Amino acid sequence: MTVIRVPDGSPFGHDNLPYGVFSRPGEAPRAGVRLGDSVVDLAILLGDDVFAASSLNPFLAQGRARWTEVRARIGELVAGDVPDQAVHPVAQVELHLPVEVADYVDFYASEHHASNLGRLFRPDSEPLMPNWKHLPVGYHGRAGTVVVSGTDIVRPCGQRKAPDETAPTYGPSRRLDIEAELGFVVGTGSPLGSRIGVGEFDEHVFGAVLVNDWSARDLQAWEYVPLGPHLGKSFATSISPWVVPMDALAAARVPLPGQDPEPLPYLRGGQWGLDIDLAVEWNGEVVARPPYREMYWSPAQMLAHLTVNGASARTGDLFASGTISGPEKEQRGAFIELTWGGREPVVVKGEERTFLADGDEVTITATAPGANGGRIGFGEVTGTIRPAAGD
Repeated sequence: MTVIRVPDGSPFGHDNLPYGVFSRPGEAPRAGVRLGDSVVDLAILLGDDVFAASSLNPFLAQGRARWTEVRARIGELVAGDVPDQAVHPVAQVELHLPVEVADYVDFYASEHHASNLGRLFRPDSEPLMPNWKHLPVGYHGRAGTVVVSGTDIVRPCGQRKAPDETAPTYGPSRRLDIEAELGFVVGTGSPLGSRIGVGEFDEHVFGAVLVNDWSARDLQAWEYVPLGPHLGKSFATSISPWVVPMDALAAARVPLPGQDPEPLPYLRGGQWGLDIDLAVEWNGEVVARPPYREMYWSPAQMLAHLTVNGASARTGDLFASGTISGPEKEQRGAFIELTWGGREPVVVKGEERTFLADGDEVTITATAPGANGGRIGFGEVTGTIRPAAGD
């Protein structure tokens, strides 16, 4: 038997217990929780084959009461002796995509981010579009290109047209960017033709992950009128391997900064945010610290809006916040903002930089207040840029 020791200050203490999917060499993936520097095999710990699956989906589909029961039972068991065969050093396992992503929706919930982009793209107009403060703006992404942290990102190709060019050209993106976001994983869905109200969030959403929604800004700028993002977004979205349960984030809930005008009735209530601090590293150097607590629209409002037209939700659905940005320059969660469209380079490792070059690595981390007064962590989402296919 093993007693799992948690290092002082670890963001993976007993008040976190995030879920993931791992494998050992030569073995099939299975579900586990992280405690300190260890991964605990849940199929062995709990004697339940639902955790021997290669994704968390079968467990998530069991619903809120089961999530609560399992979390409590895990907490009891890992506080004592754990079977040796259930405990593995995290450094010795491979981490996989934790859920089979059913659908993916990306929102645009930061007023600071939306205002900054409005000033960049429409300097002679109001920064926000007329609808922005009335509904959580979003778009449907591509679930099949959601990848786990550590997956290399191949530079996308497509049509791009710079302002000084008379016609579009085809080739690799020249303005490859990131978006530091928080994503939410749906555990239990809803039937087609029904709606999830803002007060029903906790019954449907299991947990949160870090998201990097890689963005080819030049492809996006040429294609997005009139139907919105397509190839500039659909090539890759990275998520962290650990799903932090919403129950672990109870101490992180804070009021929203404020909504004016008052939203329509179906978006009232559920007006809470999360006190989560992110850090964005570019080639190992922290260049931004976006604060999630500054977001205008709440996770509950995003889910309510996503389903208000009767769209169904499914186990494994992922919806993300959009770029997280604060009021200060160093709090901007996308390089297009941080460098003001490339006109104000930042210095990374002594070199002036604007957008991503081949070989660059980006890592996003985050922590939040935990139930016991410390900090809980999300791990990291990281990716390295590789040359476009054929280059």
